[in-house]
Amino acid sequence: MLAGPIFAREALTAPRRLRHYLLRSGYVAFLLVLIYTVRQATIGFQDTLFSGDIATFSSLVFGILALLQLTLGMFFATLFTAANIAQEKDRRTLILLLMTDMRSRELTYGKLFASLLIVGVLIAASLPVFCALRLLGGITWEQVFWVEAIVASTALAAGTWGCLVAYWRQKTFQTLAISVLGVVLFLALTEGLVGVLGVNSAIGNWIVQASPYRALFSVLNPLSSTVTGVAQVSALPSVVFLLGLALALSLFTVARLRVWNPSQALRQSVLEEETQNPAAASVKPEHVVSKVTERRQHRAVWDNPVTWKEVVTKGYGRKIVFIKLAYILLAFLIGYGVVAAGGGSGALVLGMVSPGAAAFLAIGVISLLLINAQAVTSISTERDSNTLDILLATDISAREFMTGKILGAIWNVREMILVPVILLVWTLINGSSATLSVENLAYLVIAYSVLCLFSIMLGLHAGLTYDNSRAAIGHSLGTMFFLFIGIFVFMLLLVEARSSFAIQMQSFIVFIGLGSIGLYSSLTYKNPSSALTIAAVMLPFLTFYAITDFLLGGSLGVCFWICVAYGFASIAMLVPSISDFDIVLGKTTNDGG
Repeated sequence: MLAGPIFAREALTAPRRLRHYLLRSGYVAFLLVLIYTVRQATIGFQDTLFSGDIATFSSLVFGILALLQLTLGMFFATLFTAANIAQEKDRRTLILLLMTDMRSRELTYGKLFASLLIVGVLIAASLPVFCALRLLGGITWEQVFWVEAIVASTALAAGTWGCLVAYWRQKTFQTLAISVLGVVLFLALTEGLVGVLGVNSAIGNWIVQASPYRALFSVLNPLSSTVTGVAQVSALPSVVFLLGLALALSLFTVARLRVWNPSQALRQSVLEEETQNPAAASVKPEHVVSKVTERRQHRAVWDNPVTWKEVVTKGYGRKIVFIKLAYILLAFLIGYGVVAAGGGSGALVLGMVSPGAAAFLAIGVISLLLINAQAVTSISTERDSNTLDILLATDISAREFMTGKILGAIWNVREMILVPVILLVWTLINGSSATLSVENLAYLVIAYSVLCLFSIMLGLHAGLTYDNSRAAIGHSLGTMFFLFIGIFVFMLLLVEARSSFAIQMQSFIVFIGLGSIGLYSSLTYKNPSSALTIAAVMLPFLTFYAITDFLLGGSLGVCFWICVAYGFASIAMLVPSISDFDIVLGKTTNDGG
C-alpha cells in the first residue's frame, strides 16, 4: 500500500520476463566464476591440506565479493532509478500519472521500489553464495548479515537520491550526471572530512558512520577497530544512518514532487498559449496580454545543422554549467585528497599505481561515465521526444548526423576530457610522480583520447540500437562500468598471482571469455556484424594483455594495445551507423526490396 499500483504492476510483470531469470542466474554464475578465478590466482592446482588455508581463502573471497557487490549495488540503484523516471519525463507520460488519483507518496515510492526491484533480487540471490563461503570458515554469520545489510541500505539510499534528482531535473543528461556526481561527491566528502578531522575525534567518529565503504571494511576486519582484543562485528550505526538518509530524501521528494512537476517551462508554455488565445481558454481579462507581432531575427545555421544544434543551442538545459562546476570541484577534491594522502611516501595504492595515477584513474573513470551518459542521452532524448523521426525525414545524411552527434558530445563534455589531462600535466610539472615523463604523458593522453572516443561511440551505438531509453542507458553505462570493474578485479588478481602467473592462466582465460560473451551480447543485440564480433572477442583479451604489460613496467605497448582494442571497437560501431544507418535504426530490412 505504501508504493501503490506502480510497484504492484512491476512486481507482477517482472517475473514473466525471461531476462529476469537470466539476470539472476547470470549474476550468481558470475560470482562463482570469480570465486574460481580467485582460487586459481591464490592457490592454483595445489592441494589444501590445512583448514586454515581454506578459511583464509574464504575470507579473501568474501571481502572481494562484498566490495564488488557494494559498488555494483550503489551504481545500478542510482542508474536504474534515475533512468526509469527520466524516461517517463522524456516520453511525457509522467504528466498522465500526475493526472490520476495516485498520491505523491505512491508516485515516489512506486517508481523507487519498482526501479530497485532487480537490485534487491540480485542482492538476495547473492546471499546463498555468501552462506556457502561461511561454511568454508574464515567468516562469521554476523559478517554475512551485516555485509548484506550495508549493501541493501546503501543501494536504497543511492536509489532514493536518484529518484529525487530525476523528479527534480527535466533533462536526462542532467539527471544522470547529477546522480552520479552526487554519489561520488558524498563519498569524497565523507572520506575527506574523516581524513582532516581524524577518526578518533567526536565529529570524525560520527562522519565515519556515513561512509558505506568504511562500514564494510570495519565488518570485514573487525579486529582493526578494537584495542581490547574483543571483536564486535556490527554496522548498526551506519545502516541506521543510511536508512535515515534514504527516508529523509524520500520524504523531501514526496513533498516537492508536484511542485517540480509539471516543469516550470511546461507551465510557462501553457500560460503563453492561453494568453495568446484568450477565447480558447478561461482566463481572467487582467491576465490576458495583447499579442505583439515582431519580426524575429533567426540565427544562422551551420552547414551541418546537427552539429549546430548540439553546440550552439541549449538542448541539454541551462543548468549544465553548474554540473560542470560540480565536476571540477569533485576532480579537485579527489586529486588533492589522493595526492596529499600519498604524496612523498612512495607507496603504491593497492600495490599497483602511484597516488597521482590513482587520482587520475578515479577522475578518468568518472569522466568516461559522464561522457558515455551524454552520448547515449543525445540519441535517447531525440527518440523519446519524437524528433529523431523528424530528423530522418529531412535531407540530413547519416554521415552528417553521426558527425554532428560525435562533435556535439565532445563539445558538451569538453571539461570532462580536459580536466584529467590537466591533472597529468600538473603532476609532470610539479614532479609529484617519479615515473611520469614527457613520453609517458604523451602515451597517457593518446590512450585516454581513444577511450573517450570509445565511450562516445558506445553511447551512440546503444542509443541507436535500443528503442527503449532505459535499456539503452542501462546497457551503455553498464558496459562501461563492468569494463572498469573487470579491469580493477584483474589488476588485483594479477598482483596476487605474480609469482605463479602461468599456472593461473586458465582461470583468467575463462573469466576473459565470459567477458567477451557479455560484450558480444551487448554490442550485437539487434544488428550483428563481423566487425562487432571481432571487437567483442578481441577487446577483453587485448585489455588483459595491456594490464599485464603495465604491471611489468611497459608504457608504449600498453598505449598501443589500448588504441588497437578500443580504437577498432569504436570504428566497428561507427561504420555501420554511417553505411547502414536505416538498418541500424530498424527502419528497413535486407530483403532486397
